[in-house]
Amino acid sequence: MPDARITALKYAQDNRARFLDELKELVAIPSVSADSANKPDIQRAAEWLTTKLKKLGFQNIQILDTGGHPMIYADLLTAGKDAPTMLVYGHYDVQPADPVDLWKTPPFEGVQKGEYLFGRGASDMKGQVIVSLAAIESALKAGSLPVNIKWMIEGEEETGSPNMGAFIKKHAKLFAADFALNPDAGMLSPTQPTITYGLRGLAYFEIHISGPALDLHSGFFGGTVRNPANELARLIAGMQDANGHINLPGFYDKVRKLDDEERAEFKRLPQNDELYLKMTGAKALWGEKDFSAYERATARPTLDVNGLLSGYTGEGPKTVLPAKAMAKLSCRLVPDQDPHEVEKQLRQYMEKNADPTVTWEVKPISDAVPSISERDSLAVKAMAKAQETVWGVKPIFRREGGSVPVVGHLQGELGLESVNVGSGLPDDQLHSPNERLHLPTWEKEIDAFVHFIYNLGGS
Repeated sequence: MPDARITALKYAQDNRARFLDELKELVAIPSVSADSANKPDIQRAAEWLTTKLKKLGFQNIQILDTGGHPMIYADLLTAGKDAPTMLVYGHYDVQPADPVDLWKTPPFEGVQKGEYLFGRGASDMKGQVIVSLAAIESALKAGSLPVNIKWMIEGEEETGSPNMGAFIKKHAKLFAADFALNPDAGMLSPTQPTITYGLRGLAYFEIHISGPALDLHSGFFGGTVRNPANELARLIAGMQDANGHINLPGFYDKVRKLDDEERAEFKRLPQNDELYLKMTGAKALWGEKDFSAYERATARPTLDVNGLLSGYTGEGPKTVLPAKAMAKLSCRLVPDQDPHEVEKQLRQYMEKNADPTVTWEVKPISDAVPSISERDSLAVKAMAKAQETVWGVKPIFRREGGSVPVVGHLQGELGLESVNVGSGLPDDQLHSPNERLHLPTWEKEIDAFVHFIYNLGGS
């Protein structure tokens, strides 16, 4: 009788072209979660995935109402009570394609050029969902699975998973597992497999400042009443000092310090200051002096303006004193910060510093809890061994500066540790025009996931 692992790997390699065709089909569905006009496409993507899961023989397939975009659940619990249960996470929603005129290929077509597949969601994260499906299908074709599997595929990740926390808490029994596989991370390079153990959280706000009852002529009224745009700029400027230290009251009280061992490991990573300078195209790096660029980007909290809106911004002059001003502001958070506590800190800052002649409002928009995952769990060891088998080198462990809200929710609500991996690369242009997926890396990730399944089963 042939070894199941070998059979599964051969099936995966023989079906590369079909897996890619399936990815192109999924990329062609414009499942943009931020735009209500794409709600039918969101439903279509969910139905595409449930059809695929049904063909693979999964049971208890459901499209669940989260209060927002639907969540997909399915399970196959045939390995028995003594086998581990893996919760596989994914999201089928994508970012808007704007600005569309900068795309060199249609954003919702899935166009292959050489070693890359171009299209919105190709890397983030429809390509990663197909990796998981392909690996599990390959193992199923080789015989019975050595692990029990549950699926959790959401449609709101790109809008901050606003309903995820309450939804997971409500359905805790349904999603109960031994650990979670989250392929929504990435790799440092095509030759360096990577396991991400730290993810920053997020607190995202709008700040609104109102002054006079209407826009005013700056010649007649400039210097007589406080300008909301000037006041907003003053307030934002005061939120940080020249070295990037954030001045919200109590902001650093719960920030977990980096120990010497972890900082020594960071120095082994190829992401040095010179690389950040090259990737950004900036004249110089900036930030907290006592930390490297990598540490500032992954393991330290931040405060950034993401957008400003006020007055006249069209062509030519219009000497207006605006009645209102608005800024979009985000804070990336690290363990053990809490987004709701940061909101309170921002309000305290505004109460203390905003001029009493204007009115202000802080609107929370989205949030995510930061997370740190175990680096020596059985599941992580199984993944590390799988990656080393496929790439021939040991994986690097790293923190990542972005947020994957579900990881914090699974840890907080269900007590589940996550194995955070993925085939996405730093130059995949996520959230930008011409998003792409490196297909040789994607194919290796399928093989790695096959090995991972059998490593979990002790085969």
